[in-house]
Amino acid sequence: MKQRFQKRILPGACALIFFCLCLASCDAPSNIFSSSSIRQEQRSFDVYTDKIFVREMQKNAINLHYTLANPEKMGVTSHKVSLGSLSKESAKSAVAEIENISASLSEFDYGALDSRQQLSYDILKDYCDKELAAADFYYYEEPLRPTTGVQSELPVLLAEYNFSDSCDVTDYLALLTCFEDYVQQICVFEQEKAAKGLFMPDYAADAVIESCKAFAENPSENYLISTFNARVKKVSGLSKKKRQFYKKQNKSLIKNAVIPAYEKLAATLAELKDSSKNSAGLCLLPNGRAYYEHLVRSNTGSQKSVKELQKMTERRRNLDMAALQKILAANPSLTQSGDPKLAATEPKEILEHLLTAIQKDFYPAANTSYEINYVHKSLEDTLAPAFYLTAPIDDISRNVIYLNRRSQYSGIQLFTTLAHEGYPGHLYQTTGSYQAGLAPIRSLLNYPGYVEGWATYVEMLSYRYAGLEEHLADMLMHNQSALLSLYASIDMAIHYDGWQLADVTAFLNGYGIMDSEVIRSIYELIVEEPAHYLKYYIGYLEFLELKEYAKEEFGEAYSDRDFHQAIIRIGPSPFSILKNYLKAFYTAS
Repeated sequence: MKQRFQKRILPGACALIFFCLCLASCDAPSNIFSSSSIRQEQRSFDVYTDKIFVREMQKNAINLHYTLANPEKMGVTSHKVSLGSLSKESAKSAVAEIENISASLSEFDYGALDSRQQLSYDILKDYCDKELAAADFYYYEEPLRPTTGVQSELPVLLAEYNFSDSCDVTDYLALLTCFEDYVQQICVFEQEKAAKGLFMPDYAADAVIESCKAFAENPSENYLISTFNARVKKVSGLSKKKRQFYKKQNKSLIKNAVIPAYEKLAATLAELKDSSKNSAGLCLLPNGRAYYEHLVRSNTGSQKSVKELQKMTERRRNLDMAALQKILAANPSLTQSGDPKLAATEPKEILEHLLTAIQKDFYPAANTSYEINYVHKSLEDTLAPAFYLTAPIDDISRNVIYLNRRSQYSGIQLFTTLAHEGYPGHLYQTTGSYQAGLAPIRSLLNYPGYVEGWATYVEMLSYRYAGLEEHLADMLMHNQSALLSLYASIDMAIHYDGWQLADVTAFLNGYGIMDSEVIRSIYELIVEEPAHYLKYYIGYLEFLELKEYAKEEFGEAYSDRDFHQAIIRIGPSPFSILKNYLKAFYTAS
């Protein structure tokens, strides 16, 4: 089962909360418009959203660094070196300020804005509503999830922190000095969660503890030392003495600040382990079902209820299973076909092949570049099999795809994984949306259902690009779709209906999955990561539904190519907004 993240910021409660801004200085727009005042209103809206963007960029060095390659050109002339805050006071302040943003939006004359501004307006309003809905669930958030937690993702973000000049180096070193305070905040947060009976299950704590210990082993050989040395070597204008000074300072901070912080985190979690009150689904917690409903909407971008999503998932699984049976009945030899012969097998070769193979169904990819890196051994047990780090919005050439050797992906698994992460997946979508001219503020708004749903949707298409015989490609695609549906159904059943391990066992046994250790692993992973799989599978189903709508709406004028391009041009958003804007962006494409 593939798990992937596409993030540039720290996840969950540990992320610097967006939009912590004072907006009182924004002028209230006029209610009566001439053509000149319409233009003024449009300019005011752009100024307003750009101010939000700039002020947000000034608040966090990691967010800034992974969003902008040239901050000064975007008006960001200063910034705070911080890993963020997750105090209750900061959260309350953020809620108040998001309320101000939502109220300020209503002061603009919506009809005076052009279509792209209206799109930004609608998405920003939706995002504010989504964040405000989370206000009552502060202690339900979990920054330390075993697979997607900050303890695993932050080292990768630091390892990929690009050094364009000496200022980047000094910012990076300053960030390392923030580690002890940052981890202390996490420890206090987890202690407060435990006091409220909301601490993670013991097996989840064990997984996080092990990941912290693995990272902290052999401090002198930590990969943040070697990666820093390689990057600082390439910074122009530094004397040999200065480089040596920076290297020595980094090594000291890793050994005396970062590693002790990870050790402290592991020790704190070990002390809290016995405080866990629930080792099953969220619905067994007070207000847990309501939190899960919020999480589902936030992760999927779907307006459907959990019950509707359960029926939608089961319906699609039945269609996939029926298609599988039909294919195998007509082609029984497929069950003995062995490893299929592919058009490409090595990572670089696969991505280059995909760039050509997708051109019938997709517009040309943005002119960009990418690197393929491998997860460091100390993080292999806790990071996803593959993931993509997004490029800055003003330099789409900086794309990185990570592969995890521990997953041992090869053959068709590797091929479809690279389609998901690269072309026509995350890399294609991200660079294409940037190239289409999304407003800068859109880069701050997280819609994982769109992002992961798109990548899963095109992953399914990629079986047809692999050079396989048509029936074999279809069989593998329907099989993968059905498998993903099982995880989605289990996720909703555990966290919304209260399924226990025995229920999951009976369910999977019904599909021929009998290995008790595998089933326990699936159960625990889904308990640890509520709604994680839904952003992939429900997002995928929403795209299929949107595609059927487009075919009906556009009739003979419909083409997959134009449909895909309209989605790229609209960019990350909830599916209701995607549908509302599809016609305008489709006809324009």
